[in-house]
Amino acid sequence: MSHDNIEFILVDPSHPGNVGAAARAIGTMGFRNLSLVNPDKHPHPESRARSAGALDILLNAKVSETLDEAIADSSLVIGTTARQRRISVPIDSIHESAESIFKTSLKQKVSIIFGPETSGLSNDDIDRCNRLVYIPTGEMYSSLNLAMAVQVIAYQINLAFFGIEEDQPTRDLASGKEMELFYEHLEKVLLETGFLNPKNPKQLMRRLKALFNRAQLDDNEVNIMRGILTSYQKRRVK
Repeated sequence: MSHDNIEFILVDPSHPGNVGAAARAIGTMGFRNLSLVNPDKHPHPESRARSAGALDILLNAKVSETLDEAIADSSLVIGTTARQRRISVPIDSIHESAESIFKTSLKQKVSIIFGPETSGLSNDDIDRCNRLVYIPTGEMYSSLNLAMAVQVIAYQINLAFFGIEEDQPTRDLASGKEMELFYEHLEKVLLETGFLNPKNPKQLMRRLKALFNRAQLDDNEVNIMRGILTSYQKRRVK
């Protein structure tokens, strides 16, 4: 069942009540996987109270210290945002993206990440996303409460379940861990060639990450790219 391949990740949640309400929100839509990155006081009495019928989801939530750790085994990472971003990461409404998200989850793990209540996802968090989604809202109030946003996203993806056949072919996308290892390898080689400015390598690396995240490389493609990098390093040593 592809509901099992979708994980909702809350990054640095500061209000325990929102964590509990988020557990309930995904549970009502048939999802079970909640992940918390650096949560404040978990589990908390308020989060237990707000989970109302989804206490098992709350107590079984995966807890990680970093986002990299949380998405290490994910093939597709979807970030949520309430505003347009300057960085060239593809962005669509959740209505437009829900079906493709669900189709990927038929065979591979998908992570949907939500930022802190006050600030949303950081630029570093965005760098780890293959694409972004937003919830269309009125002009006066452009953002939703964290748990409400989780509920809307879960609802839209759950709608996509109906009428989708599970025998559709899918690519074996590279995991978050494989992509981070590739980016480390790429940065090392680009520094060796002098292409990257060693005093400020992150500026260009953010652009390159956005490029490859849009491409959604599969396992074989990552191996090809790393093979190319390794072949350069071997030739340079001779």
